[in-house]
Amino acid sequence: MSEQSRGTGRIRGTGSRRRKPTRRHRAKAIAAWTVAGVVVVGGAGLGYAYMALDGNLSSIDIDAKLGTDRPDDVDDGSQDILVLGSDSRSGDNGKYGQDEGAARSDTAMVVHVDKGHKSASVVSIPRDTLIERPACASDTTDETVPAEHRAMFNTAYEVGGPACAVKTVESMSGIRMDHYLEVDFTGFKKLIDELGGVEITTKTAIDDSKSHLDLEPGTHTLNGEESLGLVRTRKSVGDGSDLGRIQLQQAFIKALIDQTKSVGVFSSPKKLYGLADAATKAVTTDSGLGSVKKLTGFANGFKGLGADNVHMVTLPVEYDPADPNRVLPQEKAGRQVWAALKNDRPIPASATEKSAGDKGDADKVVG
Repeated sequence: MSEQSRGTGRIRGTGSRRRKPTRRHRAKAIAAWTVAGVVVVGGAGLGYAYMALDGNLSSIDIDAKLGTDRPDDVDDGSQDILVLGSDSRSGDNGKYGQDEGAARSDTAMVVHVDKGHKSASVVSIPRDTLIERPACASDTTDETVPAEHRAMFNTAYEVGGPACAVKTVESMSGIRMDHYLEVDFTGFKKLIDELGGVEITTKTAIDDSKSHLDLEPGTHTLNGEESLGLVRTRKSVGDGSDLGRIQLQQAFIKALIDQTKSVGVFSSPKKLYGLADAATKAVTTDSGLGSVKKLTGFANGFKGLGADNVHMVTLPVEYDPADPNRVLPQEKAGRQVWAALKNDRPIPASATEKSAGDKGDADKVVG
């Protein structure tokens, strides 16, 4: 947090400006910001650091938890990855509030990379979406968590952990998730600080009491704390729902992709190692990516992707007539979205044009 904001408890943008990267320096990285840092690590081939960095990684055997009752594993070269941001308030995350029970998946994205690894589609799932949650194995006991009608999407992670979140997404989409990545608040901040911040231009002022972010209109290089404030902001965007926050997150990811390789990490071994250290401490993966060698090998396959090749949408939803604080999936439009990913095709614009998720108005806030 900057010296200016320390006395008030607010996160104020530094207002510092970074020279806009030229097109040839545009980042080539996978859409999910958690993977962006890992791509940089993998691109440098830090073989000497594998052993040290392996100790940073946490991994979960998702396949063992889920068993065989899953969608078919289509081996066509495409990849589907569930990326979650955990809102746990334990440990260093405690200053963001108290846990209401277990941690929940504050941010959820399905990242589909096409079989040629030339483009990617990212589908954000609003955490307040009411869904049919399937029965799933608990991550803490041997018991099965029962299915639930009209359950909030983010409760899947709360009651059953990562495997239950994966099973819920697979049940919704009919698509098998090849991999799982999770990052928490503290890891997010440290990764952004190691990158040197992310440049964001705000069109209007942001003053959000919940995320503690206070930005004037203009261009700002946000540090980790400020970046976390931005992706948690919702009260200052549109109708104040989670849908506006998702759009801010998507805008932030685009900016992060565009800047990842413009910060001089390749010319500084110390900076590169710092980034690798922060990235591997930030993420929890499935066991298939549970080593630096596996993770960087996976990420290297997607280095041809840039921000221009990434299409980001929100799962088509509408407000629940019974509760305006919840949303319901638009079934027909949702089937179009999932079918596009399943068949390795671009998501048609018609699938989201009537969705409440396209009305978050974040484009009026961040440019």
